[in-house]
Parts: sequence; C-alpha cells; structure tokens
Amino acid sequence: MKYLLTTVLSIALCAAGMIGCSEKPAAKQVTPESFVTIQGPNLIQPNGEKLFIMGTNLGNWLNPEGYMFRFRKTNSARFINEMLCQMVGPDFVADFWKAFKENYVTREDIRFIKSTGSNTIRLPFHYKLFTDEDYMGLTAKQDGFARVDSLVEWCREEGLYLILDMHDAPGGQTGDNIDDSYGYPWLFESEASQQLYCDIWKQIADRYKNEPVILGYELFNEPIAPYFKNMDELNSKLEEVYKKGVAAIREVDKNHIILLGGAQWNGNFRPFKDATFDNKIMYTCHRYGGPATKEAIHHFISFRDSVNLPMYMGEIGHNTDEWQADFCRVMKENNIGYTFWPYKKMDNSCFVGIQAPENWEEVVKFSEAPRTTYQEIREARPDQAMARKALTDFIEACKLKNCVVQEGYIGSLQMK
Repeated sequence: MKYLLTTVLSIALCAAGMIGCSEKPAAKQVTPESFVTIQGPNLIQPNGEKLFIMGTNLGNWLNPEGYMFRFRKTNSARFINEMLCQMVGPDFVADFWKAFKENYVTREDIRFIKSTGSNTIRLPFHYKLFTDEDYMGLTAKQDGFARVDSLVEWCREEGLYLILDMHDAPGGQTGDNIDDSYGYPWLFESEASQQLYCDIWKQIADRYKNEPVILGYELFNEPIAPYFKNMDELNSKLEEVYKKGVAAIREVDKNHIILLGGAQWNGNFRPFKDATFDNKIMYTCHRYGGPATKEAIHHFISFRDSVNLPMYMGEIGHNTDEWQADFCRVMKENNIGYTFWPYKKMDNSCFVGIQAPENWEEVVKFSEAPRTTYQEIREARPDQAMARKALTDFIEACKLKNCVVQEGYIGSLQMK
C-alpha cells in the first residue's frame, strides 16, 4: 500500500509540474530588453522604470537551518537530516522532507508575499538539489528544477522578480553551518568542487536564459567566514572563483545579471580588484544588528560608488520593528534595495511565524542531546508515535493558513 500511495503521489506531482518532469520550459520570445538591466548604480525594468528591490528570502525551504526549527546544536541541513533519521528512521524522514517541500512554500505564500508590497523574492537553495546526491528525501533525480520552475510560474503570476541564490555550494563556500559544509570553505581549494559549481550554474543558466522573471543569479552566499587563520589567503581566491562561475554562465546566458557577495558574511568588498569584469554585475551585502544609520553601511556605499554598480542588501532582519523601520529609511535614502530574512520560520521576526505543534519540545530535546555513540542515540530517542506525530503536525503548522502573520514586522519594512 505504501508503494502504491507513493506511485500515485508521484504521478500527481509530476502532472502538477513538481517532480520528475525535467524537460526545459518552452522557449520564450525575448530580447536583451526583456530583462532587468543595469544603469550605473540603478536597476532598470523592461518598462524603463527604476527597480528598487524590496522583499523577502525563502530561507529554510530548500536549505534547512536549525534555528528556524528551534534547534541550536543541530544547525545545518546535514545535521538536521541525520538527527531526524536517528529519531524516527530514514524512510519516515524521506516522506517528511517531501511533504515539507510541498507545503512550506506554495502558490498561496507567493500571493501573500506580493500582498505585502514586495517586488522581489530571493531563493536560497542547496547545490545538491541539482545533483544525484542524497538530499531532503531524495537519493537520485533531485527536484531542484521542478521546484524553481513552479516558483518562477508563481512569481510570474504575481509580478514578482526572483533571485536564485546558491546558499550551499559544493565543498562549502563559508565553512560554517549556513553552507551545510564540513567546517571549512573547501570550494576555494578544490578544483573538483569548483567544476561542479560551474557545471550546476551553467545548467541553471541554460534552463532559465529566456526567463525575465528571474532578476539574476547569486553565485554563492556569504563566502569565507572570519574564523580561519588563512582568511586573507582564502579572500585572495574569491574573485577568481567568481569569475569561473560567471564564465560558465556566459557560455549560455548573456542576459541575466549576476550577483556577487563580499567576503566575511557579504561584508568585505576589499578582495575585489577587478570589480567590473562583466557588464552585468551587481553586488550584494548583508547586515544584522548595529546602529540603523548611514554611517553603519558607509563601506557598502563607498564600494558601490567606486564601481558605479548596484548594491543590494540581500539579507537583513532579526531586529525590532523600530530598528527595521529606521534602517529601511536609511537604505531607501542611499539607494540600497533589500530582501529581509526570512519569510517564514518558527516564532517571530519574520513575515509569518510557525506555531510549534504539540510535543515539539521533545524533538528539540533530542536534537540537543548527546548523540555521538549508538548508546547515546538509543537513550535519547523519544517515543516513536509521539515524535512522528510531532513531525507530521509540523507540516500542517507550516502551511500559510495556520501561520501567524507578523503585521508589525511587515509594516516596518515600508514596502507599501
């Protein structure tokens, strides 16, 4: 019965364009003028109007992060999956991830995002979604293109732009939990990882080269955490690895903008020595906390002005409504568009908050328990029926209709 149900579900999802249907979308009649373009520090829409980016990030959907589930030690996609498999078994977890991807972000979520005044969505994704590596319930024939295809269609319906962000690159570009890595940015020392990163971006660009809904491609997120003794050496490799990715994309796509983030949490732009090496480049910075003043982002503004290219705040948030309102005014005054982080997670400080289901604290407790030996796993494992019901209930809780809209948070972003 389980296998029959899985087969029926797969057929239904394929018919809906969600999995397994990997043929390219039909080619569209487009010209270079069909896309968002760059004029100095400004983005220009096809109708000739300036685009000032405002919106949100679909974090956690295709790159799970622990804190959005209230996990602390279990803080990356790999760690979360391992923990869940230890708790309830790999088959149940595979079904959980499939349901999670189906329900965490839907057409209704995109409609809601549009209603807030947003004009742009940033999609963080894991490179494994475009490989045959084991990830989020699939061990082959990953569904990355099907997920992006659906999101593109939903954004087109609502008149939203979409930025594709490789949040987790092969080998790891950051060396911390946010890139699901092995604790070091191996991307910058591995030719094999760099080749895979280029190959994936070339495939993505080839598929979406005629899609104006996509504003641009962000090659990878927050490269090179500041923890490493050889940070300066790693920083010196950043621009060259970016150039490899740009070259791969330009083999098939001459139209889309490519976004490059600074080193150390997208905050350090000193490593760029040839900042205008492509004619469709824009830069992206991130910032959390600190004073909500122009002086706090003067280095972003100075770099933007020195290269005469757009600067965009790809991630910002997790603060009070008052701070966010003040900082949005600063960004508007200084022509730096923004997408706040994240759209949805447990609790508040987001567009919509997920309410914890019954017994979720037991799942959190297991995630925090010592699990370095099989004995520790056995001793910490909670009751199976309770744990599985909590995970099933989470899927229901994450649906937009059951989330709590954070009106004050949304209002502070000044998108209307």
